[in-house]
Amino acid sequence: MVGLTTTMRRLGIITVTNSAVVTPTPISSTAAFSRNLTLRSPLRNHHLTNSIRLLKSRSLLSSFSCFSSSSSAAYLPALDEFPSTKASVAVRDDNKKVILKGMSYASLQEWVESHGFRPGQAMMLWKRLYKDNIWAENPDQLQGLNKDFKRMISEHAEFGALSFKDVRSASDGTRKILFTLDDGLVIETVVIPCDRGRTTVCVSSQGMGEPFHNIDNVIKAANIMVDENGLHFSPRKVTVSTSGLVPQLKRFLRECNCALAVSLNATTDEVRNWIMPINRKYKLSLLLETLREELSSRHKYKVLFEYVMLAGVNDSMEDAKRLVELVQGIPCKINLIQFNPHSGSQFIQTDEDKMIKFRNVLAEGGCTVLMRFSRGNDQMAACGQLGMLGAIQAPVMRVPEQFRTALKASV
Repeated sequence: MVGLTTTMRRLGIITVTNSAVVTPTPISSTAAFSRNLTLRSPLRNHHLTNSIRLLKSRSLLSSFSCFSSSSSAAYLPALDEFPSTKASVAVRDDNKKVILKGMSYASLQEWVESHGFRPGQAMMLWKRLYKDNIWAENPDQLQGLNKDFKRMISEHAEFGALSFKDVRSASDGTRKILFTLDDGLVIETVVIPCDRGRTTVCVSSQGMGEPFHNIDNVIKAANIMVDENGLHFSPRKVTVSTSGLVPQLKRFLRECNCALAVSLNATTDEVRNWIMPINRKYKLSLLLETLREELSSRHKYKVLFEYVMLAGVNDSMEDAKRLVELVQGIPCKINLIQFNPHSGSQFIQTDEDKMIKFRNVLAEGGCTVLMRFSRGNDQMAACGQLGMLGAIQAPVMRVPEQFRTALKASV
């Protein structure tokens, strides 16, 4: 319980008193985490060990948390279906209070000065939010700030908006924690114990999304996490995962030093168009050439390609050989990920022996390859399984003719 509660307190989710979880508090765009952070993209049924995945919540303007698609072939909204969230200061509409952890340091300083206080007091507040093991979640925990400053914060700011609902434990030690938002929607956080004492935290918002649809807040939060006066992670330990939105991907690589993961999941446009509809807009050739160009000038920077293994769909030895060719000239690692079954999907796991053979082909081709297997799937806590059990069935897209036998689909 110590590892879990310590991690969750750093997340700003709980307060621990005499080893008991007593007060859940909100997660915003800048919650604190264990050692690694990954911001997730849609259409992935995978999990990067020792990572934390976040994405935006459309219920909270400035926040973003982990996303897991309930269907590997679900509809992917167009870019213009997502409203811009470029406001420099996150504000709750109901009472006009700002959300402190929804601000960058520059925005926080501007807000503090607008109320007649010194810039130095903004830094003091900043450090109490993210540094010195304080992780303040209410004004009473802002030790060292003067009374007038604390009173102003109480009157004009909030720390967050989550309510604890439930905890479910899996046989492997994974815990899925449910929280209720102000609008009544439920989001999930998965805490996964990992080897060597590290912990994975996956923070979920709701059923569909993509970090780069919320690019302003993603970059802002990632930069806070690596700021020496923020959470002070190494940029290599903070990974943003995307399905491949090319314009936003370019911007991220130019404005942020954090690591990047791209959900590839296929070696042909035909397959990727089906399982990842974003490919219909940004083809494999464009995505990979963009990475090749953008990374050519980056020193010691490698992109992580995430590849969910789907039996009979993308796991042939021919796929492995094509993948070797596709990533030529791109500094990268490839993460082979075991598919996690979930409602609304007809995909089947590739067996471990075939995954190993696939890995060997990649390794023989000169690729650096990792393998990741399921955690917490007996409590629907594995990646790709999050969501209210039995609540909403994801749409099932038409299965292309050549894959119907492999998927045992009834069309």
